[in-house]
Parts: sequence; C-alpha cells; structure tokens
Amino acid sequence: MGKKMKAAESKVEPRLYGLKEAVDLVKRTAYAKFDESVDLAIRLGVDPKRSDQMVRGTTVLPHGTGKKLRVLVFAKGEKEQEARQAGADYVGAEDFMEKIKGGWMEFDQAIATPDLMGAVGKLGKVLGPRGLMPNPKAGTVTFEVAKAIAEIRKGRVEYKVEKAGIVQVPIGRVSFDSERLYENAHAIFESVVKARPASCKGRYLKSATLSSTIGPGIKLDTVAITKLWS
Repeated sequence: MGKKMKAAESKVEPRLYGLKEAVDLVKRTAYAKFDESVDLAIRLGVDPKRSDQMVRGTTVLPHGTGKKLRVLVFAKGEKEQEARQAGADYVGAEDFMEKIKGGWMEFDQAIATPDLMGAVGKLGKVLGPRGLMPNPKAGTVTFEVAKAIAEIRKGRVEYKVEKAGIVQVPIGRVSFDSERLYENAHAIFESVVKARPASCKGRYLKSATLSSTIGPGIKLDTVAITKLWS
C-alpha cells in the first residue's frame, strides 16, 4: 500500500457514516491526479437467483455523472432522423450491427426502436455482459428516441443487482461539490428503495459503501438511510 493510500485510509474511522458525512469524506480522501469517479455500492437482502427478487431500474441523477456518454441508436427512417437531431453520436441499423460483430464497441449507451430488436437481440452475447443491451425496462427500447437520448444526456443511470446481491452505480466526480454528490446519492437510494421486490422479507438495505476510483471505501449507515423512506 502506497503512502497516499495509507494517508487516505487513516482519515476513515472504523464506523458507519451518515450519507452527508460520507460524501464530504470521500472528497477529502481522493488523492489521484485525475478527476476520480465517485461510486456507490449497495448490498441488498435479496436473492438475485429468484426472478421475483431481481432488482433493476433507472433514475436520472439531478446533477448527472460528470461523464459525457457516447450514445448509439439503432433506428431507421424517421426515427433515424429524430435520433440525429437529438444529438446521438452514432445512428444506424445493420451497418452498426456488423461493426459490433467485428469488435467495435466505441459507445457507452445503446438505444433501439422496438421494430429493430429482433435483429439487435442477436447481439445479446456481445452487448449483454457489458451492460449495453437495449432493454425496455431501462427505457432504451422505445420509439421515443429523442426523449431517451435527452434523459441519458441529463444523467440517467441504469442499475441491476449482481449475482452477489450488490448494486453498483456511479454518482458523479470528485470535482462535484458535496451537495451535488449528496443529492445524486440520495436519488439512487430513493430509486433502489422503491424497486424493493414485494417478496423480499427482512432487511433490504444490508450495507453500502461510498468510494472514489482508487480511494478507500467509506461504510454507510444504511439503517439511518432506510428511515428516510420509512
């Protein structure tokens, strides 16, 4: 462990932090020369193997993620023109499907109109593991392509519980002020709490950690956070 990491970890006490306190601390413990991402990891009391306990959703962060996302839209005709006018970085159909099959992955979000999902679905083995597959539940399979692009530009993020029962979401950058980071984190927690499966019994928010890209993890008081929506 380097001196900078040791110095950063020495600022974190072995206890649970309130959300506002943790946001302030994550900024103080970031030490990289680049503008680190600030990420939230939440462990849920669900069994992802059960279909009725799959937690998945989207929310628009009030202050965005601080990252300009490259948007690819699979569309034809009028919807292709609509996507271009809305500011999509790449718009097309079979041409981009072939590029992806050839290894091209220079985009961060993909949107598709429903009529093209039969063809786009064949890219599932490539796009699925990377979290890039358009999905109606995430609002990325839609004829309202301009609206979808606008939401992504505003800071819409998608989350999905992993096999270990953890949801991981970026909430901004270290350069954000504390209030913006707090409001973004609050929006994520609110969305995840609302997405609680009806079949989930017992404690839902089991634990949570806030950290910058290479900074130490700061454990959050999930009991206090849960009370915000109880």
